[in-house]
Amino acid sequence: MNTFNSLTTDRLVIRTLDMRDKEAFYTYRSTPEVYKYQSWKPADISEAENFISANMAVVPDTGDSWLQVAVCLKDGQLAGDIGIHFLDDGFQAEIGYTFAPGFQGQGYASEAVRAVIDYLFAGLGKHRVTGSVDPDNLKSIKLLEGLGFRKEAHFIKSYRLNDEWYDDCVYAILAEEWK
Repeated sequence: MNTFNSLTTDRLVIRTLDMRDKEAFYTYRSTPEVYKYQSWKPADISEAENFISANMAVVPDTGDSWLQVAVCLKDGQLAGDIGIHFLDDGFQAEIGYTFAPGFQGQGYASEAVRAVIDYLFAGLGKHRVTGSVDPDNLKSIKLLEGLGFRKEAHFIKSYRLNDEWYDDCVYAILAEEWK
């Protein structure tokens, strides 16, 4: 069985999101400033537990699967999470990331996303990694551009959430462009 082995950076440990994360995960994922640009927010702690339980059963790098990984400080404290969408073609992946307000603006997201992209390109041999972002989410755009992603598309009112239409931008980077 294929599993996600943890990744380690100077300040972080990145591992599969599991039940020890449920309270912190629920708390930041249900904070308005965090879920503003998210398509999913847990209604209660049991919904967060159900999400984590399903996530723990995901086999990484299988077509059209999503794996949520926990981004933790070295002391184990959950700072955020990164979603990895393994596309059907086996050569591409999509990423998304969410960080608790107290851990934003300190470079944790950039450090963690860089480690995950290294894993996707060097570890799994992916050809292309994309990120979908709301054009108003300037922090997320700055992170992607800072890692070398380029804007490939801006779709007008292409994403429906809570009975409203939103724009969606797609950023991407190829393995040969990755630093």
